[in-house]
Amino acid sequence: MGKTLSYILLLLALVSCGTGIESTTAVSEKQARKELAQYKGPKAVPSLRLEPDSVAHWKAGKQFYVTDDQVRLIFTHSDAYNPDTLHLAGHVLSYAGYDTGSVLDNRHDVTLKFSDGAHTYGIATGKTLAELHSDYTLPFMIDMDVVRQVSSQLVGHDYYIKTRIWYNPATEEMIDGRQFIKVHIDSVLPGNKVLPLKVMFTASDNRERAMLWLSTGASAMHSRDFDSMFARQDLHLSYPNISDENWQRIVHGQIALEMTKEECRLAMGNPSSINQLPDQTGLKEYWYYDGGRFLYFQDGILKKFRK
Repeated sequence: MGKTLSYILLLLALVSCGTGIESTTAVSEKQARKELAQYKGPKAVPSLRLEPDSVAHWKAGKQFYVTDDQVRLIFTHSDAYNPDTLHLAGHVLSYAGYDTGSVLDNRHDVTLKFSDGAHTYGIATGKTLAELHSDYTLPFMIDMDVVRQVSSQLVGHDYYIKTRIWYNPATEEMIDGRQFIKVHIDSVLPGNKVLPLKVMFTASDNRERAMLWLSTGASAMHSRDFDSMFARQDLHLSYPNISDENWQRIVHGQIALEMTKEECRLAMGNPSSINQLPDQTGLKEYWYYDGGRFLYFQDGILKKFRK
């Protein structure tokens, strides 16, 4: 038995060295993100403090901004208006109480009522009042109390923006922005049917005005919440080994040969997948991004890329 074990160990040792054949390891997106998690740090407590009320505590007159004309599709039937003629996007509806419908299986399902001053619209929730918790949201409608709470915490303050995806305030079209620079928050407005907050800001260095969309953090869009988009301190201070020249590249989302993996990740974000090619000369690594883009590293240093 001892001789057999020694023979097996010897074979393993021979296989593991001197072959000259590279071993290719494909790393999944989940594994890639785990590998890069060292750069993210521990998950922090959310910076924004939101205190939405449960439906039972809503007061008459509570305001909701309508994001899309499709809101008419969730209204209950009424002979008082023709739903095909309703154009409520951009309007504010006021909460007008609720009704409980017929009792089915001992349930008192709630129909919420909203008014635009001319008509009252019903929305059947399919839930009892006790089930309508503080995290309950309505399709195509934004709670203006939440917008005001966020506005009171952000407007007038300076932060460092963490994304280059900016939008033109006039056209709401995407523009090429800069990341990790100081900006001043000018206003917080109701957003769209996907992201409920529109944040208007001004770059502190050149006074360029722009905007972006945020989630409240209560939705599934955690990658678009405040802490994902803004930082309270200059992030360059957290990376003292990065030169000013390379930091300016990172700010503009640019890379250059001989940059480190850390610098490239800051400039371009996390890759969707990684291929590692370890051999006797060191570790070769490919980072793949959407659109056919890739970065090629040797021992952690960028040697080739397609961007």
